[in-house]
Order: sequence, then C-alpha cells, then structure tokens
Amino acid sequence: MSAKKPIVWFEIYVDNMERASKLYESVMDIKLETLLAPSGDGFQMKSFPGDMERYGASGALVKMEGVNAGGNSTVVYFGSEDCITEERRVKNAGGKIFKPKMSIGEYGFITLFFDTEGNMVGLHSMK
Repeated sequence: MSAKKPIVWFEIYVDNMERASKLYESVMDIKLETLLAPSGDGFQMKSFPGDMERYGASGALVKMEGVNAGGNSTVVYFGSEDCITEERRVKNAGGKIFKPKMSIGEYGFITLFFDTEGNMVGLHSMK
C-alpha cells in the first residue's frame, strides 16, 4: 500500500439526500455536485469538491436502497484551517456536536459531530 494516499475515496451513506447535502454545504461552506449513479435505479450521489491529482481523498454522500445511514464505526475527518469555524455551523445546519474542539497534542485539534443522518464526522485542524 502506498504511503502517499492510503485513503482514495470515501462514501457517507444517507437516508435523506437533500437534508444531508444542506448540512455538509452549510458546515463546510462548499457546494456538492450531483454524480451520475454508476449502477442505475435507487442510487443517488453528491460529491465533495476535490482534485484527484492532489493529496487527500475525495468522496460523496450516497443514498442507496438497502444501505441505511448511521450506526457505523468509520469516522471521516475533514481538514480545516481552524475546526472551531465549522463547529459553530453544525447546530444551525441540523447536526449535533459530540465532542467540541479538543487538542490531540502535537497532531492539532479535532471536533466530532453527528450529521443529520446519524453518522459521526470529524473536523481536524492544526490550530
């Protein structure tokens, strides 16, 4: 496995695409783009902005029949200049803070929150 980019893609499963999209667009101050579903019916995707040629992973919100949101054990961390900025947007966007900004020592700071679909998500910054 290459040490350059061990995570190349992520998917956050959702039950309500419109509700989830609004939360991520509000908290992260971004615009998600609709992706064409690779397998047809019962499948919706909205991608996060990203450049596949640069460091870091791109990903998408996914709504697929038979896959429910929440209750998983994987946490995706979004990078930030200062995670308190996005943390302050979570409640108004319909999410819930689990752990407010806290130090992780020399590795910076994190915030953990639940999105509107019950998924735990992380924010990371160095300040």
